[in-house]
Amino acid sequence: MISVAEAHSRLLALFSRLDQETVPLERANGRALAADVVAARSQPPFSASAMDGYAVRNDDVAPGTTLTVIGTSTAGERTDLSISLGTAVRIFTGAPVPDGADRIVIQEDVTRDGDRITLGTNLDSQVYIRPAGTDFEEGARLQAGQRLDPSRIALIAAMNHGTVQVSRKPVVAIIATGNELVTPGSPVGRDQIPASNTYGIQAMLQDHGAEARLMPIAEDTPESLTAVLDLASDADLIVTIGGASVGDFDLVQSTAVERGLQLEFHKIAMRPGKPLMAGTLKGTPMIGLPGNPVSAMVCARLFLVPVVHRMLGLPDGMPERHAAELATDIGKNGIREHYMRATVSWENRRFICAPWQKQDSSLLSVLAKSNALMVRAPEDPARQAGDLIEFLWF
Repeated sequence: MISVAEAHSRLLALFSRLDQETVPLERANGRALAADVVAARSQPPFSASAMDGYAVRNDDVAPGTTLTVIGTSTAGERTDLSISLGTAVRIFTGAPVPDGADRIVIQEDVTRDGDRITLGTNLDSQVYIRPAGTDFEEGARLQAGQRLDPSRIALIAAMNHGTVQVSRKPVVAIIATGNELVTPGSPVGRDQIPASNTYGIQAMLQDHGAEARLMPIAEDTPESLTAVLDLASDADLIVTIGGASVGDFDLVQSTAVERGLQLEFHKIAMRPGKPLMAGTLKGTPMIGLPGNPVSAMVCARLFLVPVVHRMLGLPDGMPERHAAELATDIGKNGIREHYMRATVSWENRRFICAPWQKQDSSLLSVLAKSNALMVRAPEDPARQAGDLIEFLWF
């Protein structure tokens, strides 16, 4: 068995960043930015009013001052008006500030009579002018290597770009194996179960930017598994679930090796998830996840998500760990790194981590109630409530 850290390093070495493609900005949300976006303009491109009111010279601003309104400045229309002492221009939010003006008096502080305004007695002291380039200057960059979200999409649009370079979505073929499995929603025999793992892992990978495809369920025969592997040959990554252990019907490794699998490793010193394997099948990376539902989901979070990030050009480290106080006493850990299902809450300005008593790797109901994995090192001694432990969000 190898450590989790070594498995992560060796697995990522099998992958590289995928090629780029150009997509319209309206279809870029959630995609991985593959090239820097350079602002084609400054924002705002001119000094603009931050409020509705009157553009004036600051030297004219005093309670009771009377000024002559010489025109209006509205958003979207460049004005040739120029402010001199004793004059003002009616202005609206986002409109260009006329030459000579260095302050906006908000309309609430003004009384108007025809083309004359009188400033109030309790004037707001703010200037309310956004200088050109306040948000960003022409040539400013949004760096590649980050996922695009609504805020970044808005920024790119403000930079005056209608398309953007993103990494191609990695195609991940997910293959469930086992005679006992049926498609969810189908009639289920007395000795069968719905194939739950594939749907949970597909959802997880989609959340992280992959195009995850569900392949037909492979029966426990070399012929059936071979046929499904052939269907997945055009994927960027093949993921099998189940059949990676050492039982008589665990045929994934032996069948894949016969078809040319170059095995990188098999078995990790972790719990749950020991039987995970990885290698390359005819040039395509292949990962074999354990069949127990929780094991598969935990391994997907620890290993498949970083792999997808590597192909997208995103940060691909292990999930960040945080510190929390243990909510209850727990016994000594065994020889494998243990990822315990837990609930973490924020109480009295600190995180409190409560591991579930039931940690069986088949219990999806416990996983569904968990929001974290508590991490215990091999041979970690017994702990008491209040001890600091590590966890990662799940």
